[in-house]
Amino acid sequence: MDKERIDGFVCSLPLKVVDAMARIDAHASECSLIFIVDDENHLIGCVTDGDIRRWILKAGDLSASVEDFMKRDPIFVKENERFKAREIMLARSITALPIVDDEKIIKDIIILERNGNISKSKKSLKGIPVVIMAGGKGTRLYPYTKILPKPLIPIGATPIVERIIDCYVDYGIDKYFMTVNYKKGMLRSYFNDLDPDYEIVFVEEDKPLGTGGSIKLIEEKFDCPLFVTNCDALIRADYADIYDYHVKNNNDITMVSALKNITVPYGVINSGENGELISMEEKPKLSYFINTGMYVINPETIDLIPDDTMFHMTHLVEKVMANGGKVGTYPISEDSFLDMGEFEEMKRMEQKLNIISEK
Repeated sequence: MDKERIDGFVCSLPLKVVDAMARIDAHASECSLIFIVDDENHLIGCVTDGDIRRWILKAGDLSASVEDFMKRDPIFVKENERFKAREIMLARSITALPIVDDEKIIKDIIILERNGNISKSKKSLKGIPVVIMAGGKGTRLYPYTKILPKPLIPIGATPIVERIIDCYVDYGIDKYFMTVNYKKGMLRSYFNDLDPDYEIVFVEEDKPLGTGGSIKLIEEKFDCPLFVTNCDALIRADYADIYDYHVKNNNDITMVSALKNITVPYGVINSGENGELISMEEKPKLSYFINTGMYVINPETIDLIPDDTMFHMTHLVEKVMANGGKVGTYPISEDSFLDMGEFEEMKRMEQKLNIISEK
């Protein structure tokens, strides 16, 4: 690995949590961690996306330093033991390993391909229901949605809803409930022609019922927590970990939330009494967690949804909280949430998935 690439995996302190997330996102397709060095470039730690997630769930402070929770004993090999790197990586199930000299200065980083021999099998979620809310008109995507329903708008050569289902198929899920309304005949025809290995139960609205109201139309009674997701966003995360987090924390609803960074395109001033200038900050970056539209919900919460009424998932969240229920959040990074709700976001999704060439 050349020095420029190595620099992309290496950071020094101080380093805020939000900045560490951005650095990991930059090479997430290869591995989900960064290495931390001191002022003299000696290796002193590493931070993974899992470390960041656990910190956010514990403390919620995006402006904190990764020094508060980084691993201080990262695995490495010396230059004269480079030949052991692959064996160590396979044994430890790690995808990135630094090669250091006698002073623990990083000289190289070995990356194993995602499709290599590292055991990274996904935990099976077979039997877990998935509800896909696909009844909206997608007005923000006109004129595309005058012709196609939003779930069938292609990202590359594949409709967004099929890409979403494929993410769950990777975990062995083989049954899906799709709530439909606008251009529902086209959705039925597409999947009939596709003839997939999984089953889709179409749940038809006679009138718009919102993202939550349509769930009440499902006739099947569920006996375990289920996934509920919008039809216009891809979530690149460990779905089994999301599900386990929901169960282990005894949540009634778990909302998957994604970091969103917003840069104010102006210099911001802070003033005191009589307009006296206290400080200035040029183009500050604000960071928030946003709702991705992906949830895990307990089946009992469905009873709180009113019949034949416009009712959104956010209304269900509020109702559960008002009744004393527990709603948790599962944070993911900014680039782990790919939305196609608007044209610019569609382009970003295609770029992140490296599928522009499919068109």
